[in-house]
Amino acid sequence: MIQRVVPAVLIVLLVVIHAQMWVGRGSVPSVAALQRKLDLQKAANAQAKLANDQLASEVDDLKAGLGIVEEKARVELGMVRPNEIFVQVAR
Repeated sequence: MIQRVVPAVLIVLLVVIHAQMWVGRGSVPSVAALQRKLDLQKAANAQAKLANDQLASEVDDLKAGLGIVEEKARVELGMVRPNEIFVQVAR
């Protein structure tokens, strides 16, 4: 009798473990879906880091000197210095 019980219990345990692998919380499809979400989040984080680095670089430039402030005023606002003549060449 015991010779039949032990293999039956082992087979039942194997079926339960196999079912959990395919259906349970840590199943293969669940892990694959979480991996896809993780990859998407890593890509979004990389883009955000690039944007943050660019902004940090611009802030450092603004803190370091007035050169970039003058350049932005000239390009974006069209400002000129006193006694300076603005010449625009159309092509």
